[in-house]
Amino acid sequence: MSGRSASSSHSLENVDDPLESYSHSPSPSLFINIPVLEKEDVPPKCYFNDDEKRTRKAPFVTNTALTSTASSIINKSDERIIINWEDNDPEKPHNWTTRKKIGVLSIGMAVVLNSTIGSSLPSNATAQIDADFHVSGSAGRILPISMYLVGYIFGPIVFAPLSETYGRRRIMQYTFVLFTIFIMATALSPNWAAFLLFRMFTGIAASSPIAVIGGVYADIYDDPVARGRTMAVFISGTCVGPLTAPIISGFITPERGWRWSFWIALVIAGATLIPIYLFPETYAPTILEERARKMRKATGNPNIIAVHELEKRDFKEMATRILTRPLRMLCSELIVMSSCMYTSLAYAIFYMSFDVYPLVFQGVYKQSAGDSALMFLPIAVGGLFALFIFLWWDSVLLKAQKLDKPWTHQEESRRLPLAFIGGPLYVIALFWIGWTANKDIPYWVPMLSGIPFGMGYMLIFMALLNYLTDSYEEYAASANAASSFCRSIAGATLPFATTSMYRNLGIAWGSTLLGFLSLLMCAIPFVFFWKGDVIRANSKFCIFLKEKKEADLEDARLRREARLRANGPRAFQNEGLTRDIEKLEN
Repeated sequence: MSGRSASSSHSLENVDDPLESYSHSPSPSLFINIPVLEKEDVPPKCYFNDDEKRTRKAPFVTNTALTSTASSIINKSDERIIINWEDNDPEKPHNWTTRKKIGVLSIGMAVVLNSTIGSSLPSNATAQIDADFHVSGSAGRILPISMYLVGYIFGPIVFAPLSETYGRRRIMQYTFVLFTIFIMATALSPNWAAFLLFRMFTGIAASSPIAVIGGVYADIYDDPVARGRTMAVFISGTCVGPLTAPIISGFITPERGWRWSFWIALVIAGATLIPIYLFPETYAPTILEERARKMRKATGNPNIIAVHELEKRDFKEMATRILTRPLRMLCSELIVMSSCMYTSLAYAIFYMSFDVYPLVFQGVYKQSAGDSALMFLPIAVGGLFALFIFLWWDSVLLKAQKLDKPWTHQEESRRLPLAFIGGPLYVIALFWIGWTANKDIPYWVPMLSGIPFGMGYMLIFMALLNYLTDSYEEYAASANAASSFCRSIAGATLPFATTSMYRNLGIAWGSTLLGFLSLLMCAIPFVFFWKGDVIRANSKFCIFLKEKKEADLEDARLRREARLRANGPRAFQNEGLTRDIEKLEN
């Protein structure tokens, strides 16, 4: 075991900031190697020997469960006892039952739908809002959505790293309560300034699930196939929500007034409050921390701690490391930076469509606000087709993995082919609507451009967000927060140019300009596919995750050998470590 410790220490000492080398605690401990985390982003694996493992046997920490171990813990009260997961612990999120995972998935989707419906809710109510508050010009059309997206800018860079420190559950619950309160405040807004301020605060609270849910799904699914499918469902929700909102406001506003659109959103949010209250903690380090807290209370020994508690959490640490992690990843990680560029443009064009579609269908084809809102439905149909394409590709990938095809072990081969399809479809859709939006051509022709538009948009996001999640795993929430930060800036600012651009260039050439910009971005997934392994080999975060996996694999093998020597093959097989090692190797 001493050879193991030296090997691990050597491999990790070469990691530069923000994942700096470990310094060992001089205090006595039940562990062979106790790293003290000061600047690194992820707590390392702690290694037990067989004698020490009995201090963490019970999956549910109660006074009864601790009876057999309490005396040994109390007798060693001057030593540090660090608990970690058993291999098949039922409280570990990866080991949860299918029913519990589906429950987490469903609650997460409900929160995401609330968030995204709120983003475009005023899109077909801006005329009445402007008249009510005596506002004129493009600001009245753009600001109700843009201020919400301004909230999306600042929320993720705070909520994602906080969820990686204090857990997902509290962040999700507190922010959703705030979201519900600010939806109500928006409906009661007495003036234009208050309306915009409440829209921004609603957007800040609504950004929490967008930034955190990707990390939640990574918490409960360790299998890339299952994780990819749940991410596809999540991305579908981010697409369906904004397309549903214009239909609500388009039909409700003329009959009941613009405030009723927000009252309906409040009813939907209120119905989600009960499920979000039942949302379980999914972040494994936080669950272990709670277990250690219960053990300290049950035994009276203050030296029982979880690995996560070794991290410093003072204000300086919070400000300089935790809250800056998404921005540091954005500036230093080429994968994050390039993905953000592509998704930001696609996202901005998506929100520009809430101005372009009225120009086309109300301006050219003289449709009502409610009828023009229905023109968004083909985008949702395209998103549904994209989901089927994703599931088809996933089945192809699964068959190839069973045959152990070499290409299935590369993140680029697993995820990026979807973007090879989605990118060109997105470009085609922009040219399609631009050059068919003419009063001499039936309205359904430009309307159908929404199908490739929705397919392309969804496939781009499915590919790149899954690629980010697979590449950064434990950092998935921060990587996705960086992506959300960038695309929210684009979504909040670029729509201001929509009206003037289309007025000066016309619908055809305005859409053509966006099409050519999207065509340039199509190259990014191909570059990742070509040089992705080289890029990841030079990434500090990816290097650390790779070394951590190798350390876990080596530890599992050493434990296997020790148990074989001590107890024979039968005991080893009962532990199920063969399966764990195979997972690590893959």
